Amino acid sequence: MQKRIVMNAYHNIVELILREGTPKDTRTGIGTLAIAGVKFEHDMATGFPLLTTKKVPFRHVATELEFFIKGYTDKRWLQDRGIHIWDEWANQKKAPYGHSDEAKQKMQEERDLGPVYGFQWRHFGAEYESYDTDYTNKGIDQLKNLVNTLKTEPTSRRMMVSSWNPKDLHLMGLPPCHYAWQVDVIDSKLNLLWNQRTVDTMLGLPFNIASYGLLLHILAKETGLKEGKLVGFLGDVHIYNPHIENAKKLLERDTAKYLLPSVETTTFESIFTWKAEDSKINDYKHYPTLKFEIAV
Repeated sequence: MQKRIVMNAYHNIVELILREGTPKDTRTGIGTLAIAGVKFEHDMATGFPLLTTKKVPFRHVATELEFFIKGYTDKRWLQDRGIHIWDEWANQKKAPYGHSDEAKQKMQEERDLGPVYGFQWRHFGAEYESYDTDYTNKGIDQLKNLVNTLKTEPTSRRMMVSSWNPKDLHLMGLPPCHYAWQVDVIDSKLNLLWNQRTVDTMLGLPFNIASYGLLLHILAKETGLKEGKLVGFLGDVHIYNPHIENAKKLLERDTAKYLLPSVETTTFESIFTWKAEDSKINDYKHYPTLKFEIAV
């Protein structure tokens, strides 16, 4: 099948916010243009959903996904691999969130992120102690249960993973933005659907799309199923005010200039032994990077 030339779904969301978004204040102190409720959808058969109108760092996407799958909560593991997307966050009990220079420094220096995504995927319900605690056989391994169900009862509609654990929110470096996902098999195709409560459209969303697209790809490898649809149900969808000008520049770029790339995983035994370097992107051509600063 010929790859689709563009990933219009993302650009349509950006355009919608710029056209219809309402000004809204935020926890970060940085205002946004926001809308409530948007759906993202992409057919994986038409190419891997890596944005071509700006560069999205696939290695960062894959490394963070490996971090989640392994259930890690030590941001130094990411830093040792050159990934700094979690540097500003920390376990709230050890380094409480704040805007002061002192608070920001403590958050930067503390390596423990608290019971964030991967911990909830692999040890939901376990008592969280520290990033270096052995949690073997503690809590509910939601990811393992999902994979087992996918292999034994693929028609099930109960294959879900939740990162939203109210008991642990006060410890998390950041409460989960993308808080739940599920898989659904129809006509031998594996579809992945994720839910996201808050969406940093310019910086975070392209990353989220690629991450869940890669997770879908890996789960399809695990089960031998075909890759189906990637669907995101998005809640508070916003563009931060400092991002608006570059968002407009993004929309000026010709989405038809580059084909979507493909993803290839040549070395694969199991999702539980998969490493970021086992997957690579082929034929990724894109416009130059557009800078969007993170709002903390």
